[in-house]
Amino acid sequence: MVKQTITHIFLSHGLESGPGSTKIQALKMLAETFDNVQAHAIDHRSSKDPAVRLAQMQDAIAASGADADNIILAGSSMGGWVCAQTSAQTPVLGCFLLAPALAMPAYPQSSPHIRAQHVQIIHGWDDDVVPPLPVMELARQQALPALMLPDGHRLGNSLDRVTEEFGMFLSRAGIHIKGAGQKQSK
Repeated sequence: MVKQTITHIFLSHGLESGPGSTKIQALKMLAETFDNVQAHAIDHRSSKDPAVRLAQMQDAIAASGADADNIILAGSSMGGWVCAQTSAQTPVLGCFLLAPALAMPAYPQSSPHIRAQHVQIIHGWDDDVVPPLPVMELARQQALPALMLPDGHRLGNSLDRVTEEFGMFLSRAGIHIKGAGQKQSK
């Protein structure tokens, strides 16, 4: 019997949000439709300090016992920064970033070198919290895929598109929807 590899997906919410937010829960529910996935919605509400939230992510990863090759990080706003910074310190399988708080002067290491095999940035043109142009410039400098949508910071009008993109992202990372690819071996 072949041991199945578990892919751990760590979801990191934004500054004023929580693990039960609409976006985080939509991504978590979608992730759980894929084979051999454990989705972890990190609760960062105890601190608004980016460094503390980064440590919380690192602690959650360590507690899971996940191998970096089987980790996907997905985050929104400050959670996007947490995911990007985590990948800068330890290369991972994937990094899915929604309106990530990158290229922001108040954040430590605000332009991390994102080190993931698969990356996707999604940002709203009308984002009035995290300016889109510096994030796009960071994506250009690192040759990262970026999708711009006609939406604001919360990407509230684009939830269906965001979840659709996340599903395609997971597929590109080699994760299969439950019941698909059963005859394939890894």
